[in-house]
Amino acid sequence: MQVVHTVDNGQDAVAAAKEFEPDVILMDISMPQLNGIEASRAVLKQQPEAKIIVLSMHSNPEYVRRALDAGVRGYILKRTAASNLVEGIQRVNSGHHYFCRQITDLVVNRFLHGPSVPNVLDVLSTRELQVLQMLAESKSTVEIAKLLHLSPKTIETYRARLFEKLGLKDIAGLVRLAVRQGVISLD
Repeated sequence: MQVVHTVDNGQDAVAAAKEFEPDVILMDISMPQLNGIEASRAVLKQQPEAKIIVLSMHSNPEYVRRALDAGVRGYILKRTAASNLVEGIQRVNSGHHYFCRQITDLVVNRFLHGPSVPNVLDVLSTRELQVLQMLAESKSTVEIAKLLHLSPKTIETYRARLFEKLGLKDIAGLVRLAVRQGVISLD
């Protein structure tokens, strides 16, 4: 195995996946600009054959659900990486799914006992999720516009849509929702 490239934000992860076409991509969830779940979704949109494993400290069922919905092939908790990472990469590279035991237990328990409730974020577009994340990360309208190569007025339109679609009144509510839904973490 060989590491071909590393990045520190989700937008760079999408670009690097396209440029380097690695056999397996290890994706952290907590990344600025575009979280690992949305970055995975974007990678898989441009490269449907990509094999992605989430490597995260988050065991929140919502993070796991959103990662699976995005199309990742594996989910390994960082605290278990020493005993799971090599096997996970090999299994995913050979076309299988791989989840560390804690995530498998979580998913099975959620399937057997958890309510099947639609996610409030399902009504948002990918761009709206990006803007939501950046707003929750305390980025200004101008900063978001520069990062996404859009006008500040367009970002204001996305912001207004977010508040309307999510039934929110202020940024504090938006941040609470983003944390609860796994869009950002407090770490």
